[in-house]
Amino acid sequence: MSSREVEPAGRGGLVRPRRGKMIAGVCAAIARRFGMSAGLVRFLFLVSCILPGPQFVIYLAGWILIPRES
Repeated sequence: MSSREVEPAGRGGLVRPRRGKMIAGVCAAIARRFGMSAGLVRFLFLVSCILPGPQFVIYLAGWILIPRES
Protein backbone atom coordinates (compact mmCIF):
# COMPACT_ATOMS: atom_id res chain seq x y z
CA MET A 1 0.00 0.00 0.00
CA SER A 2 1.49 3.38 -0.97
CA SER A 3 1.77 6.26 1.50
CA ARG A 4 -0.99 8.20 -0.32
CA GLU A 5 -3.59 5.45 0.06
CA VAL A 6 -5.94 5.67 3.00
CA GLU A 7 -5.92 2.60 5.20
CA PRO A 8 -9.37 1.80 6.61
CA ALA A 9 -9.57 1.45 10.37
CA GLY A 10 -12.13 1.62 13.14
CA ARG A 11 -14.38 4.67 13.54
CA GLY A 12 -14.33 5.55 9.86
CA GLY A 13 -10.56 5.26 9.51
CA LEU A 14 -9.81 8.26 11.71
CA VAL A 15 -6.90 7.26 13.94
CA ARG A 16 -3.95 9.26 15.26
CA PRO A 17 -0.71 7.84 13.81
CA ARG A 18 2.27 6.94 15.96
CA ARG A 19 4.69 8.24 13.28
CA GLY A 20 4.56 11.50 11.35
CA LYS A 21 2.82 13.51 14.05
CA MET A 22 3.85 16.91 15.38
CA ILE A 23 1.95 17.35 18.66
CA ALA A 24 -0.89 14.88 19.09
CA GLY A 25 -1.37 13.61 15.54
CA VAL A 26 -4.82 15.16 15.03
CA CYS A 27 -3.91 16.96 11.79
CA ALA A 28 -2.05 13.89 10.53
CA ALA A 29 -5.11 11.73 11.28
CA ILE A 30 -7.41 14.11 9.37
CA ALA A 31 -4.94 14.27 6.47
CA ARG A 32 -4.63 10.49 6.30
CA ARG A 33 -8.41 10.00 6.49
CA PHE A 34 -9.11 12.37 3.60
CA GLY A 35 -6.01 11.56 1.52
CA MET A 36 -4.41 14.98 1.95
CA SER A 37 -0.93 16.16 2.89
CA ALA A 38 -0.41 16.47 6.64
CA GLY A 39 1.53 19.70 6.03
CA LEU A 40 -1.44 21.20 4.21
CA VAL A 41 -3.85 20.30 7.01
CA ARG A 42 -1.45 21.76 9.59
CA PHE A 43 -1.11 24.95 7.53
CA LEU A 44 -4.89 25.29 7.18
CA PHE A 45 -5.30 24.79 10.92
CA LEU A 46 -2.73 27.49 11.69
CA VAL A 47 -4.35 29.92 9.25
CA SER A 48 -7.77 29.19 10.77
CA CYS A 49 -6.40 30.19 14.19
CA ILE A 50 -6.27 33.78 12.93
CA LEU A 51 -10.06 33.74 12.67
CA PRO A 52 -12.26 33.85 15.76
CA GLY A 53 -13.65 30.49 16.78
CA PRO A 54 -13.11 27.36 18.82
CA GLN A 55 -10.25 25.86 16.75
CA PHE A 56 -8.03 25.12 19.75
CA VAL A 57 -10.91 23.51 21.67
CA ILE A 58 -11.76 21.36 18.62
CA TYR A 59 -8.11 20.28 18.39
CA LEU A 60 -8.11 19.29 22.06
CA ALA A 61 -11.37 17.36 21.58
CA GLY A 62 -9.81 15.56 18.61
CA TRP A 63 -6.79 14.69 20.75
CA ILE A 64 -9.09 13.12 23.34
CA LEU A 65 -11.68 11.51 21.04
CA ILE A 66 -9.63 10.22 18.06
CA PRO A 67 -8.10 6.87 19.00
CA ARG A 68 -4.36 6.29 18.71
CA GLU A 69 -3.09 3.86 16.10
CA SER A 70 -2.27 0.49 17.61
